[in-house]
Amino acid sequence: MSELLQASSLPALRVLVVDDQATARRILSAQLQAAGHQVLEAGSSDQALTLFQAESPDLVLLDVEMPGHDGYWVASQMRAVEAGGWTPIIFLSSRDKDQDLWQGIESGGDDYLIKPVSATVLQAKLRAMQRLRRMQTRLLELSDELRFANEQLTRLSHEDALTGLPNRRAFDARLQQEILAAQRDKQTLTLVLCDIDYFKDFNDSLGHVEGDACLQRVARLLQETCRRPRDYAARYGGEEFALILPGTPRSGAMTFARAVLRTLALTAIQHPKSAVAPHVSVSGGITTCIPDQSTTVEGLLRRADDALYTAKSRGRNCFFSFEMQMDTHEQRSARAANLGVDMGTDIREPDPI
Repeated sequence: MSELLQASSLPALRVLVVDDQATARRILSAQLQAAGHQVLEAGSSDQALTLFQAESPDLVLLDVEMPGHDGYWVASQMRAVEAGGWTPIIFLSSRDKDQDLWQGIESGGDDYLIKPVSATVLQAKLRAMQRLRRMQTRLLELSDELRFANEQLTRLSHEDALTGLPNRRAFDARLQQEILAAQRDKQTLTLVLCDIDYFKDFNDSLGHVEGDACLQRVARLLQETCRRPRDYAARYGGEEFALILPGTPRSGAMTFARAVLRTLALTAIQHPKSAVAPHVSVSGGITTCIPDQSTTVEGLLRRADDALYTAKSRGRNCFFSFEMQMDTHEQRSARAANLGVDMGTDIREPDPI
Protein backbone atom coordinates (compact mmCIF):
# COMPACT_ATOMS: atom_id res chain seq x y z
CA MET A 1 0.00 0.00 0.00
CA SER A 2 2.82 2.42 0.88
CA GLU A 3 4.46 1.74 -2.48
CA LEU A 4 1.22 2.64 -4.28
CA LEU A 5 0.94 5.89 -2.30
CA GLN A 6 4.55 6.72 -3.08
CA ALA A 7 4.02 6.03 -6.79
CA SER A 8 0.90 8.20 -6.88
CA SER A 9 2.85 11.11 -5.34
CA LEU A 10 5.45 11.06 -8.11
CA PRO A 11 4.94 13.67 -10.81
CA ALA A 12 3.72 12.65 -14.24
CA LEU A 13 6.30 13.23 -16.96
CA ARG A 14 6.16 14.91 -20.35
CA VAL A 15 8.06 12.41 -22.50
CA LEU A 16 9.41 13.07 -25.98
CA VAL A 17 9.54 9.79 -27.94
CA VAL A 18 11.87 9.94 -30.95
CA ASP A 19 11.75 7.02 -33.42
CA ASP A 20 11.51 6.95 -37.21
CA GLN A 21 9.37 3.78 -37.03
CA ALA A 22 5.71 4.77 -36.52
CA THR A 23 4.73 1.36 -35.10
CA ALA A 24 7.51 1.46 -32.49
CA ARG A 25 6.46 4.99 -31.50
CA ARG A 26 2.81 3.99 -31.09
CA ILE A 27 3.63 0.98 -28.90
CA LEU A 28 5.95 2.99 -26.68
CA SER A 29 3.53 5.90 -26.48
CA ALA A 30 0.68 3.59 -25.45
CA GLN A 31 2.77 2.19 -22.59
CA LEU A 32 3.67 5.67 -21.40
CA GLN A 33 0.11 6.98 -21.58
CA ALA A 34 -1.17 3.94 -19.71
CA ALA A 35 1.24 4.88 -16.90
CA GLY A 36 -0.21 8.41 -16.78
CA HIS A 37 2.48 10.25 -18.70
CA GLN A 38 2.04 12.85 -21.45
CA VAL A 39 3.66 11.91 -24.76
CA LEU A 40 5.18 13.97 -27.56
CA GLU A 41 6.18 12.10 -30.74
CA ALA A 42 8.88 12.88 -33.30
CA GLY A 43 9.67 10.79 -36.38
CA SER A 44 12.88 12.55 -37.43
CA SER A 45 15.89 14.26 -35.95
CA ASP A 46 14.78 17.72 -37.11
CA GLN A 47 11.29 17.26 -35.67
CA ALA A 48 12.82 16.00 -32.42
CA LEU A 49 14.97 19.12 -32.01
CA THR A 50 12.04 21.42 -32.82
CA LEU A 51 9.80 19.76 -30.21
CA PHE A 52 12.61 19.66 -27.67
CA GLN A 53 13.14 23.41 -27.89
CA ALA A 54 9.46 24.32 -28.08
CA GLU A 55 8.04 21.95 -25.43
CA SER A 56 10.90 21.43 -22.92
CA PRO A 57 10.01 17.80 -22.08
CA ASP A 58 10.94 16.14 -18.78
CA LEU A 59 12.44 13.07 -20.48
CA VAL A 60 13.58 12.02 -23.97
CA LEU A 61 13.39 8.43 -25.20
CA LEU A 62 15.63 8.50 -28.25
CA ASP A 63 16.12 5.84 -30.93
CA VAL A 64 19.74 5.53 -32.04
CA GLU A 65 19.29 4.28 -35.59
CA MET A 66 17.49 6.85 -37.74
CA PRO A 67 17.95 7.96 -41.35
CA GLY A 68 20.02 11.10 -41.82
CA HIS A 69 21.28 12.16 -38.42
CA ASP A 70 21.38 9.36 -35.84
CA GLY A 71 20.31 9.55 -32.19
CA TYR A 72 23.82 10.37 -30.97
CA TRP A 73 23.87 13.51 -33.11
CA VAL A 74 20.37 14.46 -31.91
CA ALA A 75 21.42 14.08 -28.26
CA SER A 76 24.51 16.26 -28.74
CA GLN A 77 22.36 18.96 -30.39
CA MET A 78 19.83 18.82 -27.57
CA ARG A 79 22.59 19.38 -25.03
CA ALA A 80 23.89 22.29 -27.08
CA VAL A 81 20.56 24.14 -27.07
CA GLU A 82 19.63 23.56 -23.43
CA ALA A 83 19.60 26.82 -21.50
CA GLY A 84 21.24 25.81 -18.24
CA GLY A 85 18.99 22.83 -17.51
CA TRP A 86 19.49 19.11 -17.94
CA THR A 87 16.82 16.91 -19.50
CA PRO A 88 17.39 13.16 -19.04
CA ILE A 89 17.94 11.33 -22.33
CA ILE A 90 17.55 7.53 -22.55
CA PHE A 91 18.74 5.84 -25.73
CA LEU A 92 16.80 2.92 -27.21
CA SER A 93 18.76 0.68 -29.57
CA SER A 94 19.18 -2.88 -30.77
CA ARG A 95 22.94 -2.38 -30.61
CA ASP A 96 24.39 -4.06 -27.53
CA LYS A 97 28.14 -3.49 -27.77
CA ASP A 98 30.07 -1.72 -25.02
CA GLN A 99 31.22 0.82 -27.61
CA ASP A 100 27.58 1.72 -28.34
CA LEU A 101 26.87 2.36 -24.65
CA TRP A 102 30.03 4.46 -24.35
CA GLN A 103 29.13 6.52 -27.45
CA GLY A 104 25.62 7.12 -26.12
CA ILE A 105 26.84 8.43 -22.77
CA GLU A 106 29.58 10.47 -24.45
CA SER A 107 27.09 12.19 -26.76
CA GLY A 108 24.99 13.40 -23.81
CA GLY A 109 22.76 10.45 -22.91
CA ASP A 110 21.99 9.35 -19.35
CA ASP A 111 21.00 5.71 -19.93
CA TYR A 112 20.98 3.09 -22.67
CA LEU A 113 18.31 0.42 -23.08
CA ILE A 114 18.50 -2.50 -25.49
CA LYS A 115 15.51 -3.10 -27.78
CA PRO A 116 13.05 -4.65 -27.39
CA VAL A 117 12.60 -2.98 -24.03
CA SER A 118 10.42 -4.90 -21.61
CA ALA A 119 7.50 -3.06 -20.03
CA THR A 120 8.88 -3.83 -16.57
CA VAL A 121 12.31 -2.35 -17.29
CA LEU A 122 10.75 0.70 -18.92
CA GLN A 123 8.47 1.34 -15.94
CA ALA A 124 11.41 0.97 -13.56
CA LYS A 125 13.40 3.55 -15.53
CA LEU A 126 10.44 5.90 -15.59
CA ARG A 127 10.02 5.57 -11.81
CA ALA A 128 13.68 6.54 -11.39
CA MET A 129 13.20 9.55 -13.69
CA GLN A 130 10.09 10.58 -11.73
CA ARG A 131 12.06 10.55 -8.48
CA LEU A 132 14.77 12.67 -10.10
CA ARG A 133 12.14 15.07 -11.36
CA ARG A 134 10.61 15.40 -7.90
CA MET A 135 14.03 16.07 -6.39
CA GLN A 136 14.77 18.65 -9.10
CA THR A 137 11.49 20.42 -8.43
CA ARG A 138 12.17 20.49 -4.70
CA LEU A 139 15.69 21.83 -5.26
CA LEU A 140 14.26 24.63 -7.42
CA GLU A 141 11.73 25.44 -4.69
CA LEU A 142 14.48 25.51 -2.07
CA SER A 143 16.57 27.71 -4.34
CA ASP A 144 13.68 30.17 -4.70
CA GLU A 145 13.09 30.14 -0.94
CA LEU A 146 16.78 30.76 -0.29
CA ARG A 147 16.91 33.61 -2.81
CA PHE A 148 13.83 35.20 -1.22
CA ALA A 149 15.34 34.83 2.26
CA ASN A 150 18.59 36.41 1.07
CA GLU A 151 16.68 39.30 -0.51
CA GLN A 152 14.80 39.84 2.75
CA LEU A 153 18.03 39.70 4.75
CA THR A 154 19.68 42.20 2.41
CA ARG A 155 16.69 44.52 2.67
CA LEU A 156 16.65 44.32 6.46
CA SER A 157 20.39 44.91 6.69
CA HIS A 158 20.00 48.09 4.62
CA GLU A 159 16.81 49.45 6.20
CA ASP A 160 16.36 51.49 9.35
CA ALA A 161 13.92 49.54 11.53
CA LEU A 162 12.18 52.58 13.02
CA THR A 163 11.64 54.85 10.01
CA GLY A 164 11.77 52.40 7.11
CA LEU A 165 14.31 54.64 5.36
CA PRO A 166 17.64 53.27 4.13
CA ASN A 167 20.17 53.10 6.96
CA ARG A 168 23.74 54.39 7.14
CA ARG A 169 25.19 51.34 5.41
CA ALA A 170 22.82 51.67 2.45
CA PHE A 171 23.38 55.43 2.33
CA ASP A 172 27.17 55.11 2.14
CA ALA A 173 26.90 52.63 -0.74
CA ARG A 174 24.39 54.80 -2.61
CA LEU A 175 26.47 57.96 -2.19
CA GLN A 176 29.50 56.18 -3.64
CA GLN A 177 27.42 55.07 -6.63
CA GLU A 178 26.10 58.59 -7.23
CA ILE A 179 29.59 60.10 -7.01
CA LEU A 180 30.79 57.72 -9.72
CA ALA A 181 27.71 58.41 -11.87
CA ALA A 182 28.16 62.19 -11.52
CA GLN A 183 31.87 61.88 -12.41
CA ARG A 184 30.98 59.88 -15.51
CA ASP A 185 28.18 62.20 -16.65
CA LYS A 186 29.83 65.44 -15.43
CA GLN A 187 26.64 66.32 -13.54
CA THR A 188 26.13 68.20 -10.28
CA LEU A 189 25.56 66.25 -7.09
CA THR A 190 24.07 67.67 -3.91
CA LEU A 191 24.36 66.16 -0.44
CA VAL A 192 22.22 67.37 2.46
CA LEU A 193 22.66 66.51 6.14
CA CYS A 194 19.88 67.68 8.46
CA ASP A 195 19.26 67.36 12.17
CA ILE A 196 16.04 67.78 14.16
CA ASP A 197 16.43 70.85 16.35
CA TYR A 198 16.51 70.26 20.13
CA PHE A 199 15.44 66.66 19.75
CA LYS A 200 16.81 65.64 23.16
CA ASP A 201 14.54 68.25 24.75
CA PHE A 202 11.64 66.85 22.71
CA ASN A 203 12.29 63.37 24.12
CA ASP A 204 12.76 64.68 27.66
CA SER A 205 9.48 66.57 27.62
CA LEU A 206 7.23 64.21 25.66
CA GLY A 207 8.88 60.82 26.10
CA HIS A 208 10.62 58.39 23.80
CA VAL A 209 7.40 56.97 22.31
CA GLU A 210 6.50 60.42 21.00
CA GLY A 211 10.13 60.87 20.01
CA ASP A 212 9.99 57.74 17.85
CA ALA A 213 6.72 58.93 16.29
CA CYS A 214 8.36 62.28 15.53
CA LEU A 215 11.30 60.59 13.80
CA GLN A 216 8.90 58.52 11.72
CA ARG A 217 6.88 61.58 10.63
CA VAL A 218 9.96 63.61 9.75
CA ALA A 219 11.36 60.65 7.81
CA ARG A 220 8.12 60.35 5.87
CA LEU A 221 8.06 64.08 5.10
CA LEU A 222 11.65 64.04 3.85
CA GLN A 223 10.96 61.01 1.69
CA GLU A 224 7.88 62.69 0.21
CA THR A 225 9.92 65.81 -0.53
CA CYS A 226 12.30 63.68 -2.62
CA ARG A 227 10.12 63.78 -5.72
CA ARG A 228 12.55 62.73 -8.44
CA PRO A 229 13.30 59.02 -9.02
CA ARG A 230 16.96 59.20 -7.97
CA ASP A 231 16.50 61.52 -4.98
CA TYR A 232 17.41 59.49 -1.92
CA ALA A 233 16.55 60.02 1.75
CA ALA A 234 18.19 58.00 4.52
CA ARG A 235 18.40 57.97 8.30
CA TYR A 236 21.99 58.89 9.03
CA GLY A 237 21.81 58.17 12.75
CA GLY A 238 19.87 59.31 15.82
CA GLU A 239 17.85 62.38 14.87
CA GLU A 240 20.00 63.06 11.79
CA PHE A 241 18.96 62.43 8.19
CA ALA A 242 20.84 62.53 4.89
CA LEU A 243 19.59 63.28 1.41
CA ILE A 244 21.30 62.66 -1.92
CA LEU A 245 20.03 64.84 -4.77
CA PRO A 246 21.66 63.85 -8.10
CA GLY A 247 21.62 66.44 -10.85
CA THR A 248 20.57 69.20 -8.45
CA PRO A 249 22.47 72.52 -8.72
CA ARG A 250 23.06 74.91 -5.83
CA SER A 251 19.97 76.99 -6.59
CA GLY A 252 17.81 73.90 -6.72
CA ALA A 253 19.33 72.61 -3.49
CA MET A 254 18.42 75.77 -1.61
CA THR A 255 14.91 75.70 -3.04
CA PHE A 256 14.65 72.09 -1.89
CA ALA A 257 15.79 73.16 1.59
CA ARG A 258 13.19 75.92 1.77
CA ALA A 259 10.53 73.40 0.76
CA VAL A 260 11.58 71.16 3.66
CA LEU A 261 11.33 74.04 6.14
CA ARG A 262 7.97 75.08 4.73
CA THR A 263 6.62 71.53 4.90
CA LEU A 264 7.65 71.15 8.54
CA ALA A 265 6.06 74.50 9.40
CA LEU A 266 2.78 73.50 7.73
CA THR A 267 2.81 70.06 9.35
CA ALA A 268 3.29 71.75 12.74
CA ILE A 269 4.44 68.83 14.88
CA GLN A 270 4.31 70.49 18.30
CA HIS A 271 7.65 70.94 20.08
CA PRO A 272 7.09 72.52 23.52
CA LYS A 273 10.81 72.79 24.32
CA SER A 274 12.16 74.21 21.07
CA ALA A 275 14.01 77.52 21.35
CA VAL A 276 13.47 78.42 17.69
CA ALA A 277 9.89 77.47 16.79
CA PRO A 278 6.68 76.12 18.34
CA HIS A 279 6.90 73.15 15.98
CA VAL A 280 9.52 70.56 15.09
CA SER A 281 12.14 72.08 12.81
CA VAL A 282 15.44 71.01 11.30
CA SER A 283 18.84 72.51 10.62
CA GLY A 284 20.75 71.41 7.57
CA GLY A 285 24.06 71.58 5.78
CA ILE A 286 24.29 71.45 2.00
CA THR A 287 27.21 70.80 -0.29
CA THR A 288 27.01 70.79 -4.09
CA CYS A 289 29.71 69.99 -6.62
CA ILE A 290 30.51 68.32 -9.90
CA PRO A 291 32.56 65.38 -8.58
CA ASP A 292 36.01 64.69 -9.98
CA GLN A 293 38.58 62.01 -9.24
CA SER A 294 39.43 63.62 -5.91
CA THR A 295 35.83 63.58 -4.66
CA THR A 296 35.17 61.03 -1.91
CA VAL A 297 32.29 59.99 0.31
CA GLU A 298 34.21 61.15 3.36
CA GLY A 299 35.01 64.52 1.81
CA LEU A 300 31.40 65.26 0.87
CA LEU A 301 30.16 64.21 4.31
CA ARG A 302 32.75 66.41 6.00
CA ARG A 303 31.70 69.47 3.97
CA ALA A 304 27.99 68.84 4.57
CA ASP A 305 28.61 68.28 8.28
CA ASP A 306 30.59 71.53 8.56
CA ALA A 307 27.73 73.35 6.82
CA LEU A 308 25.25 71.74 9.25
CA TYR A 309 27.32 72.97 12.20
CA THR A 310 27.27 76.47 10.71
CA ALA A 311 23.48 76.34 10.30
CA LYS A 312 23.14 75.44 13.97
CA SER A 313 25.50 78.21 15.01
CA ARG A 314 23.39 80.70 13.03
CA GLY A 315 20.29 79.98 15.05
CA ARG A 316 18.94 76.65 13.71
CA ASN A 317 15.72 76.13 11.72
CA CYS A 318 17.68 76.89 8.55
CA PHE A 319 20.00 75.34 5.98
CA PHE A 320 23.47 76.57 5.07
CA SER A 321 25.74 76.02 2.06
CA PHE A 322 29.37 77.15 1.92
CA GLU A 323 29.20 77.10 -1.89
CA MET A 324 26.54 79.83 -1.80
CA GLN A 325 27.72 81.53 1.42
CA MET A 326 24.10 82.13 2.26
CA ASP A 327 21.63 80.46 4.56
CA THR A 328 17.93 80.05 3.93
CA HIS A 329 16.99 82.81 6.38
CA GLU A 330 19.05 85.36 4.43
CA GLN A 331 18.14 84.07 1.00
CA ARG A 332 14.45 83.86 1.78
CA SER A 333 14.35 87.41 3.16
CA ALA A 334 16.39 88.89 0.33
CA ARG A 335 14.44 87.25 -2.42
CA ALA A 336 11.09 87.91 -0.79
CA ALA A 337 12.02 91.60 -0.59
CA ASN A 338 13.05 91.65 -4.25
CA LEU A 339 10.20 89.55 -5.61
CA GLY A 340 7.45 90.20 -3.08
CA VAL A 341 6.55 86.51 -2.61
CA ASP A 342 6.98 83.83 0.04
CA MET A 343 9.95 81.88 -1.28
CA GLY A 344 9.14 78.90 0.93
CA THR A 345 6.52 77.78 -1.53
CA ASP A 346 8.85 77.61 -4.54
CA ILE A 347 9.30 74.37 -6.37
CA ARG A 348 12.78 73.19 -7.22
CA GLU A 349 14.47 75.57 -9.60
CA PRO A 350 16.18 74.51 -12.86
CA ASP A 351 19.93 74.68 -13.29
CA PRO A 352 20.71 78.26 -14.33
CA ILE A 353 23.77 77.18 -16.31
